[in-house]
Amino acid sequence: MNEIILQSLGAAQTVTGSKHLLKTPELTILVDCGLFQGVKSLREQNWTALGIEAWEIDLIILTHAHLDHCGYIPLLVRQGFKGEIYMTAPTSELTQLILLDSAKIQQEDAENANKHHYTKHHPAKPLYTVEDAKASFRFFTVRDPNIFVRLSDHIHFQFKTCGHILGACSVELNCFGKKIIFSGDIGRPQSAILNPPDYFTEADYIVMESTYGDRLHGTNDPCQELAAIINDTIARKGNVLIPSFAVGRAQELIYLLNSLKKQGKIPLNLPIIMDSPMAAAATGISLTYAEDYMKIGRAEFQQMNNHITINQDYSNTVGFIKDKSSKIVIAASGMLTGGRVLQYLEHYLEDNRNTILIIGFQAEGTRGRALLNHTHEVKIHGKYYPVKARVQELEGLSAHADQSELMAWIRKFKKAPAQIMLVHGEPCAQEALRVKIQTELSIPVKVMTPNEDVLLFSCDHFVVTAAHDSKN
Repeated sequence: MNEIILQSLGAAQTVTGSKHLLKTPELTILVDCGLFQGVKSLREQNWTALGIEAWEIDLIILTHAHLDHCGYIPLLVRQGFKGEIYMTAPTSELTQLILLDSAKIQQEDAENANKHHYTKHHPAKPLYTVEDAKASFRFFTVRDPNIFVRLSDHIHFQFKTCGHILGACSVELNCFGKKIIFSGDIGRPQSAILNPPDYFTEADYIVMESTYGDRLHGTNDPCQELAAIINDTIARKGNVLIPSFAVGRAQELIYLLNSLKKQGKIPLNLPIIMDSPMAAAATGISLTYAEDYMKIGRAEFQQMNNHITINQDYSNTVGFIKDKSSKIVIAASGMLTGGRVLQYLEHYLEDNRNTILIIGFQAEGTRGRALLNHTHEVKIHGKYYPVKARVQELEGLSAHADQSELMAWIRKFKKAPAQIMLVHGEPCAQEALRVKIQTELSIPVKVMTPNEDVLLFSCDHFVVTAAHDSKN
């Protein structure tokens, strides 16, 4: 085979389960290895066969640590994958944290399902265990951005930071003389704590995310909006509950809230609770890499943690909920799919003095999306709760580039690529971005469909060498 073929095993016409397979004469490379999240029909795909044997994949290149990009790794290793998994240093630490948490939750969910008999499977089993997660860590291989890594005679790659979260990168694969760019999740240029996305300027093919391909985040100052929402809520003697991704959003929120207090825009004595052990651990990792990967230095990052209460112990959660005084609570998960945020939601939803503040993308089928769609009730732990609290969205704190920022990212390329392949987006967002790119930039765009083989190019004029050592 002298063809270079791209196949999306996940994140094709959806925003989750990122797995992009590049099949070449020398290597079979998987870019990202994520779990499907959201509606049941998507989650069930985590249990189905990939369509390729794990041992046939030579290596994985991981763009960042979010579960929908890394969460399938332990299962792939258990199935027989034995290659290297390339990532940046902060991504390595964050991925270990996230995979251990994911495995622990899966084991607990299976135990509860068996204990309370609310499962069709007898017995219910986790997708993978904590031991499976730990077994995958030995394949992690750290590489710095902006340094080419040789993978085989005709294939090498480099990372380039792309904002979004700590350690996140886009990937350039120089493959048989052609440059294939995988965007990963592109961050926003004006993050409060992360450096703006770096850019590649040359590409023959681009595999690009499209999460907000049909939306603009607006021009309002998110700090001013955040202060207004907080002050309005405490004037009503309510609480502000912010569902937040433990990695990325939580750290930026802490910084912004601390800044608002220092500027006198919210009360200095207003309690801020970060009730997420994983967010606390991720904050510690952020502190380690602040100098190299963030706008703010280690000292400033450490100082901002002095003005919040970081809770590790679940027993304290009950006390925070019983405390009727106004407070800000930051808790995972960001899409309200699980975690401690649900305990707060059960108590805060039915009180119209409270505010549920949505700050990140909410996938189809999640409680967060339902709240944004003005649902009148939410089901939590088998019980329905009427929605009386105010639900507000703050788009300016999104970790994903909007349509205009995605277009600006493409315009950085000096010469138009032969084709752009859109992944990681819902159909309406992808169609809007496809039309925008083709109309304004005259670049051919393909929306990837699940498991479809897409021929990028042939390399007949190259002498193909033996595959990577991981196949031997």
